Amino acid sequence: MIEVLSITFPLFAAIALGYGSVAFGLFSSDDMKVLGRYVLNIALPPLLFNAVAGRDLGEVLHPGYLLVYLSAGVATMLIGYVAVTLSGTGPARRAVAVMGMVVPNSAFVGYPALLLTLPDIAGQVLVLNFLVENVILIPLGLILLDLSRPRPGRTITGVLGGIAKDFFSRPFVIGLMLGLVVSVTGLPYPEPVERFLSLLAGSAGALALVVIGGTLYGLPMRGDRALAGGIAAGKLMLHPLMAAVAVAIYSVAGVVVLPDEFRQAAILSAAIPMFSIYIILAQPYGHDGIASIALLTAVISSFVTLSLVLWLL
Repeated sequence: MIEVLSITFPLFAAIALGYGSVAFGLFSSDDMKVLGRYVLNIALPPLLFNAVAGRDLGEVLHPGYLLVYLSAGVATMLIGYVAVTLSGTGPARRAVAVMGMVVPNSAFVGYPALLLTLPDIAGQVLVLNFLVENVILIPLGLILLDLSRPRPGRTITGVLGGIAKDFFSRPFVIGLMLGLVVSVTGLPYPEPVERFLSLLAGSAGALALVVIGGTLYGLPMRGDRALAGGIAAGKLMLHPLMAAVAVAIYSVAGVVVLPDEFRQAAILSAAIPMFSIYIILAQPYGHDGIASIALLTAVISSFVTLSLVLWLL
């Protein structure tokens, strides 16, 4: 248990530091937004670039891991969708709930957790998680959200086009794509450039956790608490359970037998609380209160659930 706490304590101490820094006026909520943009737009792109550029493409794109992680996400979405539908929840809240159950905060919490537990593959796993989440899981959630609000003249093609345009304009996606180009072509880049990118990438981990804590301060706490609790439970328990089930089924069937470190990475990644822009995505539909309660509940509860997952692994 001491080994587990040596991993979880630094993570949640940094989150608590961020929360306290805003609560006691050292930083404002607006400051946290700026720091969050720094992590996403400045630190994360070189991190993803380095994770891909220095490796052979076949080594980076681990098909077995992608299959397991994607299967866990889709299974969680389906089970969550059915469960929330049977409870009589409306389409917008249903979409908000499903998205909250299935998309972890891989950049701000998942990557620091991987750095502490599986440092040798942390960057590679972040790339793989980002591919599944940003290419498939998040777009599926956005489609559900968009379809929950009928609009004349709207088409699935138009919705997908808007999602694709937004995706390819993100700095971290550009960094990832440039890394893939370097990996495929074998283009060399000077050591000073490599060190500069590594310097920026190294600033992501701790700052991301502080930003998460600061973001939690002052969140709106009005909404369906029962649904929010269900969303948090789905994210922290159902999603990692589905990852473990996917690992077991594919292994028994002989389809995919993941190395231990990638098996642990898949389950650990699924056990991370939901991504922070979840609240922003829910806001236009009037459910930012539910999203805020779910996020706060998940982050606080994950100290226990994440410790349990690490202990079981």
